[in-house]
Amino acid sequence: MWIELLLFSYFCFVVGYSLLFSIAGLFYRSPTIGTSLDRKNNRIAVLIPSYKEDGVIVNVAKQALLQSYSNSYYKVIVIADSLRPNTLDELRKLDIITHEVHFENSTKVKSLQNALDAYAGQFDIAVILDADNVMEYDFLTKINYCYTNGWHAIQGQRTAKNKNTSFAILDGLSEVIANHINRQGAYALGLSSPLIGSGMAFQFSLLRSIVNEIDPNCVAEDKELQIAILKKSERIHYLKSAIVFDEKVDSVEVFQNQRKRWMRSHYDYAKKLFFPGLKALLKGQLSIFNISILLNIQLPRLMNLGLLSFLTFTSLILHNITFLPFWWWCLAWLGYALSFILAIPRSWYDKAFFASLLSAPKALLAMLLLHFKLKGSSKKFIHTPHKHN
Repeated sequence: MWIELLLFSYFCFVVGYSLLFSIAGLFYRSPTIGTSLDRKNNRIAVLIPSYKEDGVIVNVAKQALLQSYSNSYYKVIVIADSLRPNTLDELRKLDIITHEVHFENSTKVKSLQNALDAYAGQFDIAVILDADNVMEYDFLTKINYCYTNGWHAIQGQRTAKNKNTSFAILDGLSEVIANHINRQGAYALGLSSPLIGSGMAFQFSLLRSIVNEIDPNCVAEDKELQIAILKKSERIHYLKSAIVFDEKVDSVEVFQNQRKRWMRSHYDYAKKLFFPGLKALLKGQLSIFNISILLNIQLPRLMNLGLLSFLTFTSLILHNITFLPFWWWCLAWLGYALSFILAIPRSWYDKAFFASLLSAPKALLAMLLLHFKLKGSSKKFIHTPHKHN
């Protein structure tokens, strides 16, 4: 009885949170971007940490130069870590800065610390991209406009670049739902948006001061960064209309490799931030409380759906011996499913989408098996290879 009540209480929270934030996300409105020609042009550094990304980085750098924003006011800086000589030669032919770094043990934090120190004072805004990211044509124009209007920390909308396999579609779907619930919904409720790790923009001096305080060996820099920003009483804004296309994993092997790092950091920060999150609640710092505790105490969304589906099915079969009425579990499952339906844009509902759902059990099994392989993954940089230009 107590185990059943405990499980149901957990899912009441999960479903309630997901449904509330999903409904709130429907009321989000992106700011209207002005078109005045005399608007201030801030100096923007587009930082692209690139660790062994020889297959995509040259084309990504070329596409980063194709912005509507005046090229006199922004510079693409590829932070080249362990790239091949021929790749470096190709990068040097472009109108970008190729900033080479060399570390015994590479991390994204080390690359950012090195580059931010090297170009301190030269830029007003720092944009962070992954080595596979492609900005929409007006991304920097929108970032500049919002920064000029007082936004010092901005998370853009990251969306799928590729839908070539069922796993890629599921990965993209996961981000669509997270964007709507975690970022869009939170922002509509007056909270800060959680960061994703790329497609982000910050006041350059603010980012430099925070990144230089992060442990260089940290492999979850976005989690450290977002808490540090909120502690400085800065709001993290969500700019849905500023779009960055991101490569999605297209195989179970790459999926496991990527989720291994994500899940380990998720569980580590759930423990690390629990008591600081409670203190933040007592001080009325609801954004810190949301990001530190409310998000972190939840299992990954796919695992929640799998476990809730199993418990709902079990309650239907064993309804004569369970303590709670089976329809309570059915209502919880329907509420959780509704939160997803509200979060997924209509454009996603096509034949490939429904076919990809058949791979969801395989993805769930892969995530469950990862729990036996998490040891040590929080102390080591795990590289996710990219191949789609």
